[in-house]
Amino acid sequence: MKAVEEGLARKFWIKFESDFVFCMYTPFFVSLAAGTLNTDTFLHCISQDSLFLNAFARAYKLAEECADDEDDKTAIRNLRKRVNKKLKVHDTLVHEWGFELPKENITDNAAVKYTDFLGATALGKVEGEKALKIETPFEKIKIAAYILGAISPCMRLFAVIAKEIKALLDPNDSSHNYKKWIDTYCSQDFEVSALLTEELLDKLGVSLTGEELEVIEKLYHQAMKLDAAFFAAQPIDQQIVVPLSQVQDPVEGRLTIFCDFDLTCAAFDSSAILAEIAILTAKKADPDQNETKLTRMSSADLRSAWDVLSTKYTEEYEQCIKSIIPSEAGKFDYGSLCEALKQLADFEKTANSRIVHSGVLKGLNLEDIKRTGEHLILQDGCRGFFKKTVGSENFKTDVHVLSYCWCGDIIRSAFSSGDLNALRVHSNELVYEDSISTGEIDKKLESPLEKLQVFNDILKYRNNDDQHLTVYIGGSLGDLLCLLEADIGIVMGSSSSLRSVGDQFGVSFVPLFSGLVEKQRELAKGGSFKWNKLSGTLYTVSSWAEIHAFFLGS
Repeated sequence: MKAVEEGLARKFWIKFESDFVFCMYTPFFVSLAAGTLNTDTFLHCISQDSLFLNAFARAYKLAEECADDEDDKTAIRNLRKRVNKKLKVHDTLVHEWGFELPKENITDNAAVKYTDFLGATALGKVEGEKALKIETPFEKIKIAAYILGAISPCMRLFAVIAKEIKALLDPNDSSHNYKKWIDTYCSQDFEVSALLTEELLDKLGVSLTGEELEVIEKLYHQAMKLDAAFFAAQPIDQQIVVPLSQVQDPVEGRLTIFCDFDLTCAAFDSSAILAEIAILTAKKADPDQNETKLTRMSSADLRSAWDVLSTKYTEEYEQCIKSIIPSEAGKFDYGSLCEALKQLADFEKTANSRIVHSGVLKGLNLEDIKRTGEHLILQDGCRGFFKKTVGSENFKTDVHVLSYCWCGDIIRSAFSSGDLNALRVHSNELVYEDSISTGEIDKKLESPLEKLQVFNDILKYRNNDDQHLTVYIGGSLGDLLCLLEADIGIVMGSSSSLRSVGDQFGVSFVPLFSGLVEKQRELAKGGSFKWNKLSGTLYTVSSWAEIHAFFLGS
């Protein structure tokens, strides 16, 4: 048998966290967090609780019968008692929340899909797997573990979403329509139930094989997806701010997405990747080659030269940032920010000239660059988002990649698979002779101001109306001006220089979910809302799943 590391439930939660994101960004939870969710929608949702709770109770009963350890049996029995207690007081609890359940309960198809899935799991029927006969004690233990794997994510999902929403509320404001519901799922009692379920899953998983753990992982993920699908399917009869693709007019609307590449799309910095290509392929060079303008340094010399260049760049970059940050933070001042970033432009151009002069980019084969680009690791969810966005038939979308990268070919190659050739790349380019780089760079984008110029040139002929939105996604200081000029600026990652400069010039960084909740409130109050460029507010995300959920939903 294969022992599992401690925290099986936690490992699964982290792995499938994107499904939690898709769930949280549904119109249901954004509106609930804003306190503006239509009451009928809320009542329809919670009227399904009895369906879920009864399914939990039946599954726990089977899990208790299957467990062979008395402590495990007792723990599962206590979980079942908690569920039965909640079933008995559910109507009273709803009344305490300030609502009355409808007399006629309409069963939700999305809820039935989950309860059918849980029921099948409890009987040993796992999609794509051979059904268990549940005859031997060990087979019964597996069933108990499978049941806990299918219930655990549901408990954790409610606990985490409720805590995320509660963090946005004013603790002194009792007027929020759904505050008592949120408090219930933030309670210590509910957290104990969630933890007990996870601890049992961890304990039961210890005796399972690697193949059986894969089955539990599959069940955990399926449960997460079914939960997200349930909340996405809730009937919404009100104006909403998410997903963006449904808010905009599908006929008149057009979306232009701009995106940085390094550390926004790509998981690594392209300059370091190009340097590594040069170092690794230098070994192929003929040591007896004749001296020409394409003669390359040895691998060792290239490594040494690159280390010196990168160290010098980092030190001077930090000095440059210190020199442009004002001593005291003030109100948002776009003009002063533009002036300050001119110093960064001078620094970047000097650094690029140093790269050319060093010769570290001389002698690279174009095919090596393209091959590397094709295998480049992109941020999780990035490729899938663009594939769905570009391929959407419901919304007109243009995508432009704006990058300081020295070589546009590596970006184009990274997006060459998955039908993403429609993405337009704007970057610097290496100069080649017979597909071999000369070491020169055709410099087109070296500073925040030049990025902004390309951004404005692309938008020069767009219709300036509410149905044509611009979005910029970036994570570096070089993106700051474009982020502010776009209707919606989304900051990926946690660049310290971007944050420190932005903070000092009065830029506000707001988590995207929090920003959407506030927009939903605006919509409820005034009947409309707008995304405004140069507002001084940027929205932060930690993953492409958040961007996907915001734009496209689940």
